[in-house]
Amino acid sequence: MVLIIDYTLTQGDSPAPERRCAGDEPDDMPPDPPPATTPNDATAPPAPKARAVVVSLTPARQRETWAKKAEFLLAVVGFAVDLGNVWRFPYICYQNGGGAFLIPYCVMLLFGGLPLFFMELALGQYHRCGCLTLWKRICPALKGVGYAICMIDIYMGMYYNTIIGWAVYYLVASLASINSELPWTSCDNPWNTPLCSPVTAQQTNPNASTPAKEFFERNVLEQQRSNGLDDMGPIKPSLALCVFGVFVLVYFSLWKGVRSAGKVVWVTALAPYVVLLILLARGVTLPGATEGIRYYLTPEWHKLKNSKVWIDAASQIFFSLGPGFGTLLALSSYNKFNNNCYRDALVTSSINCLTSFLAGFVIFSVLGYMAHVQNKSIEEVGLEGPGLVFIVYPEAIATMTGSVFWAIIFFLMLITLGLDSTFGGLEAVTTALCDEYPRALGRHREIFVAVLLCLIYICALPTCTFGGVYLVDLLNVYGPGLAILFVVFAEAAGVCWVYGVGRFSQDVKTMLGHEPGWFWRACWSYISPVFLLVLFVFSLLAHEEMLGGEYTYPAWSIQVGWLLTGTTVSAIPVYIIYKFLITPGNFYNRVKTIMNPEVTTIPPADATVCSL
Repeated sequence: MVLIIDYTLTQGDSPAPERRCAGDEPDDMPPDPPPATTPNDATAPPAPKARAVVVSLTPARQRETWAKKAEFLLAVVGFAVDLGNVWRFPYICYQNGGGAFLIPYCVMLLFGGLPLFFMELALGQYHRCGCLTLWKRICPALKGVGYAICMIDIYMGMYYNTIIGWAVYYLVASLASINSELPWTSCDNPWNTPLCSPVTAQQTNPNASTPAKEFFERNVLEQQRSNGLDDMGPIKPSLALCVFGVFVLVYFSLWKGVRSAGKVVWVTALAPYVVLLILLARGVTLPGATEGIRYYLTPEWHKLKNSKVWIDAASQIFFSLGPGFGTLLALSSYNKFNNNCYRDALVTSSINCLTSFLAGFVIFSVLGYMAHVQNKSIEEVGLEGPGLVFIVYPEAIATMTGSVFWAIIFFLMLITLGLDSTFGGLEAVTTALCDEYPRALGRHREIFVAVLLCLIYICALPTCTFGGVYLVDLLNVYGPGLAILFVVFAEAAGVCWVYGVGRFSQDVKTMLGHEPGWFWRACWSYISPVFLLVLFVFSLLAHEEMLGGEYTYPAWSIQVGWLLTGTTVSAIPVYIIYKFLITPGNFYNRVKTIMNPEVTTIPPADATVCSL
């Protein structure tokens, strides 16, 4: 691209540059000649002096786009459908009224989750950049939101990949048991304690433990060799190797951008559905499965009067759809400008919620079976979180015919579910930094991704120690758990209240050919920001409950957790102050400058609007 700058000077005038893009005129067109004068024209003004400065600029790098529309949809579905759909939603559903929970769940989806989901897809597609560069075009003062998102994604990468590493450990153990029984079937292993008792045996000791529980705690984690966070012990090499394997898979999913991620999602996004359907077909044939499903779906209408049920529904919707992690912005920024992101938002969010519902049948059919085998109630069998997929479900698998096969496909499903989400979050960081620093990082993406993942892996090594499970829980709550809610509130406020719903609606109209309806504008203006603020306040009040478990965290670790949250949240006000101080002018002009877009996004010349 060539930039032509004309300077026209007359006596008594100061230089006033006029900036023109090279595309407006031919590059070799000379400046307009001054008007002709004659020697006899005494009143004619002196001839102006004209000067043309031609500056050659490096052509802008062409932004990649998804090779196929299906690749984008699979990437979004893969990011949104994660381990939480399997281990959290079923538990939250039956705990909060069974089938009745679907009412607050759908209400929160409609008024809170879906508008934010649509907003992020539209923002990324229109501005075609990551979560840092985006704010130059919306509100420069809120660029700290982008830095906060990057920190949250890095914190998440430090522990989420470790959880996937646990699944890799189980997968390797399952593959090693092809010609024998699974290692969590019996109590005859070196790591078992005298309290170990098979799940099919009559339990008389209230302190009895199961083979699957001891395999997870005493063989995979070996947490008995630590004294909690005060003495976490050394790194477990085999676990660190499993986590390293996860990082290698993530690297080769990210190193070429959408060219590599677009191929990977065909496996990582579709495989979980194949496995879920296979496990569902097996689960419903087990004795006791009907009772488990009935327990899952039976509505308890009186629980809808409890505010906690509505808060849990809002929390589940928000963390399931995943706005605020920068991933939706990054993935949609590689779309074609006229892609119908409205339809994409409806389709992918619906798939995500239906997947959660389907996973409930898979989980509760097996919980019903385990309650039948152990002659217990489902409340005594079920667990939330990692305990559900690393203890309860493996216990059930161990009692089935062909247990090794079921274990292999189950842990393959967990790995693929986790991989989609973790490389979605890290893609957000990569896209943001490569867009913000295109020369230093964007042109060396492969090297940058390798360095970034190496640094995150080094930071993740403490989670591979014998006491690493306690650090995983701490990072989960104080890394993204609390900060993300405030960050997304700031993002929604910046877009809807500072940039303006009217201006944002015009941007959507440029892509789709029509403005969003009154419902979407009302949600963006009032409902969604309030939804986030209320959720943030309630999460702050209940943060200690989020840690859960039998372990009591030392006071210093809670302080470190708040420090993690504080560093993330403080990025927003710190950048506002920094931007204000470096902006010239008086107070009013500074505020006006940092609150108005620095760059206006111009649609591509070949962009055409789509129709519904």
